[in-house]
Amino acid sequence: MATAITTNQAITQEAYGSADVLRLGQLAVPEIKDSEALVRVGAAGLDRGTWHVMTGKPYLLRLVFGLRKPRNPVPGRALAGTVVAVGSAVTRFSAGDEVYGVGHGSFAQYCAAPESKLARKPANTSFEEAAVVPISGHTALQALTDVGKVQAGQKVLVTGASGGVGSYAVQLAKAFGAEVTGVASTAKLDLVRSLGADHVIDYTKEDFADGVNHYDLIIDIAGNPKLSRLRRALTPTGTAVLTGGEEGDRVTGGMGRQIRALVTSWFSRQRVASFIGNERGAELDRLTELIEAGKVKPAIDKSYPLAEAAEAMRQLEAGQVRGKIAIKV
Repeated sequence: MATAITTNQAITQEAYGSADVLRLGQLAVPEIKDSEALVRVGAAGLDRGTWHVMTGKPYLLRLVFGLRKPRNPVPGRALAGTVVAVGSAVTRFSAGDEVYGVGHGSFAQYCAAPESKLARKPANTSFEEAAVVPISGHTALQALTDVGKVQAGQKVLVTGASGGVGSYAVQLAKAFGAEVTGVASTAKLDLVRSLGADHVIDYTKEDFADGVNHYDLIIDIAGNPKLSRLRRALTPTGTAVLTGGEEGDRVTGGMGRQIRALVTSWFSRQRVASFIGNERGAELDRLTELIEAGKVKPAIDKSYPLAEAAEAMRQLEAGQVRGKIAIKV
């Protein structure tokens, strides 16, 4: 691939740590493989996984992303932008196409992205709106359909309903015909209602596992409830899907909880499952249909310019975000 582009402003990090390790600098434009596209990034999406890679915690992640420092010095994965060049094996996209998906270091002006992880941008979204769909939208869709097997008429509970994945899980469950209850803090209940939740629970005042209501499917995004509480809130044959675990140990994170869930499911009619998300363009195509039909709308709390990516990361870490954060490039 040959291109006349010579400068690439990007956020970089040379070590694991807090948001203080992030710097704005200049890097070479990424070289693309035969199966990749070079995307001029219009906006990038910020997700919890990017924070984990920045900090290098849990430590198990470093086996994949680099033992002492990130192999890729540019953070960020979710993106939306315009294709400027494609590899020789790319057949679905060409220069000038507006796309969204997952790439290698999206906190930059230019990013290389596998063709298999891209889709055409929804026509009714801005770059910022589209950029916050990949990863979080992927996770919510797969949790509900591939793992949770959601059905119309079911009662679905979403913990962490005001967050990145939760904001999509609420909307998607409604789009699939479920009766949805969202769990969030007092200050974020209005957002959860605006997403279409039929009922809301303020976790600072109420317990979703009080034994009064039972759910066919629980999407546990917060990653905090004990497995016994999740089971108490399920119907006798219900399913709980674990999508996160922020309170695990420094080495394995929430994996211990997920392993315990798998083992206990062997001895119960209730099912507690976890999964590793697949970032496929096919899932984005499904999301595009729902977005263009008006059934799902990205919930953006705030957009930050590229130079303020560190401040955006601090807001995410502080738990202040309602929905998603976009990085405008």
